[in-house]
Amino acid sequence: MRVAAHIRRAYLLVGSRHEQPGVRACGTLVAMSDRPSSAGSASRRGTRLPVRTSVALAAAAAARWASRATGRGKGSMIGGLVAAKIDPEIMRRLAAGKRTAIITGTNGKSTTTRMAAAAMAELGEVATQADGANMDAGIIATLTLTRTAPYAALEVDELHVPHVSDAVDPEVLALLNLSRDQLDRVGEINMIERRLREGIAQHPSTTVVANCDDVLVTSAAFDAPNVIWVAAGASWVGDSVSCPRTGEPIVRSGDGWRSTGDENFRRPTPQWWFDDENIYGPDGFSAPMTLSVPGRANRGNATQAVAAAVAMGADPAKAVAAVGTVGEVAGRYGVHQIGNHSVRTLLAKNPAGWQEALSMIDQDADGLVIAVNGQVPDGEDLSWLWDVRFEAFETMQVVASGERAADLSVRLLYAGAEHTTVPDPMEAIASCPPGRVEVLANYTAFRDLGVAMERAARARKGEQ
Repeated sequence: MRVAAHIRRAYLLVGSRHEQPGVRACGTLVAMSDRPSSAGSASRRGTRLPVRTSVALAAAAAARWASRATGRGKGSMIGGLVAAKIDPEIMRRLAAGKRTAIITGTNGKSTTTRMAAAAMAELGEVATQADGANMDAGIIATLTLTRTAPYAALEVDELHVPHVSDAVDPEVLALLNLSRDQLDRVGEINMIERRLREGIAQHPSTTVVANCDDVLVTSAAFDAPNVIWVAAGASWVGDSVSCPRTGEPIVRSGDGWRSTGDENFRRPTPQWWFDDENIYGPDGFSAPMTLSVPGRANRGNATQAVAAAVAMGADPAKAVAAVGTVGEVAGRYGVHQIGNHSVRTLLAKNPAGWQEALSMIDQDADGLVIAVNGQVPDGEDLSWLWDVRFEAFETMQVVASGERAADLSVRLLYAGAEHTTVPDPMEAIASCPPGRVEVLANYTAFRDLGVAMERAARARKGEQ
């Protein structure tokens, strides 16, 4: 009720359509008409926005304030939701005049987006999500809070890419990888590939930065007129055993692959690639690439981030240096001290992501907590647990945790992994021997653990 009251107050602050043009309301100059400003950069100048958009911005600000004041959260999501309800065109209006790069894929979106934003920063201020909120409300919230930024690096959920592209008209679209994820929400991955392919066809002027090692990504980008191919790696190939275009088998040989149903559909020659030490690009470019985040997959992500930033106009050498500065991303790879435990947190959400995250686990750590929930954002169907190779932990003591700890426990039992079951992740961490603890969690388990760790940190400060 209090949030609604503050939103109603925002309408009063902005005023009616009968106010005179140029009246300042909540720090924004408003106009009489709903038509967009003739200047594409109006949203960046903060002037002559349509009244509906100004109302939406004021209401969003009020909703954010009320959410924080009542302790319900940071308020960015509710602000985006409120703004979109009032002005369905607000994403397009706020993105007008920005040079935008979209980053999408099943895994690695948040990290790659953060890297791309860092690499683009030499060009000017960059609007980008700080928390990985990659659907409409989160994107609108980001654009609302960073209206003056001339550039944007936006993480976008795969299902949302076509209509977000229609709204923001991206200069660059980076496609990282595609694999099955939350089948009860998203559906079969081939459907996503077809939607992306159709969406790309609607934006022929967009430069697509695509992972040529991923069969489904290659299919989505294959017909685009402007493609930069990146050999970013594809350790998970279980979802691309057949050609998405013909249904015939995919044959792999070394780094290459080809469709047996279409002789023209095969792995393109990459313009960007990497190894354990360097990154390589067009015109003989090469540079050492040292990252602050672990895993080979993140070297592939960094390579695509550099390629995207260079396509936006960044200097290649400066872009490589910038991606190396990206460390903790929305809690991922963060290290926290909880009592006598040094806890490192990793996030994984689907078979491909889990397989990659498992390879990052320090086998010499003093404890390993795996936390799994089955809420709507995670996907309520956890049958994918049986596709993850938990057999790798036959020699490591594991604690199964989360709301679906029992399901995980059964999978670990069949994997031959010795384990205990402690549903509460904080208690699971406490049950480990003192020292370093690795925590691997899916989305809501990761989110809830982050909240619990923040609460515990505040409590410790209060006792001091």
